[in-house]
Amino acid sequence: MTLRISGGRKLLSPPGDIARPTASRVRLAVMNLLATELPGCRWLDLCSGSGVMACEAIQRGADTVVAIEQDRRIAAIAKANLEAVAQGSPSQSHFWVHCSDIQRWLAKGAGSSADSTRDGAFDLIYADPPYATGLYGAIASGVSRGEWLKPNGLMVWECATSNMPNLPAGWQLADQRRYGSTSVMILKLESAVEDGATTVLVPGGHE
Repeated sequence: MTLRISGGRKLLSPPGDIARPTASRVRLAVMNLLATELPGCRWLDLCSGSGVMACEAIQRGADTVVAIEQDRRIAAIAKANLEAVAQGSPSQSHFWVHCSDIQRWLAKGAGSSADSTRDGAFDLIYADPPYATGLYGAIASGVSRGEWLKPNGLMVWECATSNMPNLPAGWQLADQRRYGSTSVMILKLESAVEDGATTVLVPGGHE
């Protein structure tokens, strides 16, 4: 399978079916939806796979990108892809790739060490776990407990349209989009909504 990001740059793709890269249609829709939030942002990519969404974020001006992937072979591919895109990006983005179980990594909490990848919360968090694992609730809990998301930040879930995850406690659904068999849910912390923090999203297409 040939994997390319917007603009045509070719990326490495994991062999066979060990990873499920986000479809180009969905990637473009999400990036358009988050267009005003991306320049200068801190982006956390959970279950990053080949790193294609993180690469798209770098290409659109993200300042810092951190990708978490538990499969060592796939994490190596993500690192190579991010290196290639960062070198060709005018934004001078910084990135890190961690090969780790996602729940274990989130449990460390933001700012838990001197490691710059955990130095503060993120503006945007993208989570694309294997659809059948049911990890969405655990991810929401880990992000909230670890204070990984800034008060006015957004968490984006990619999920199966046929099996949408439940909205977790403490979160509000800011937007929801359907792109065939794939759907995207955009979540905010309820505490941010209560404090009056607002984010205006660029309208995107529904199917």
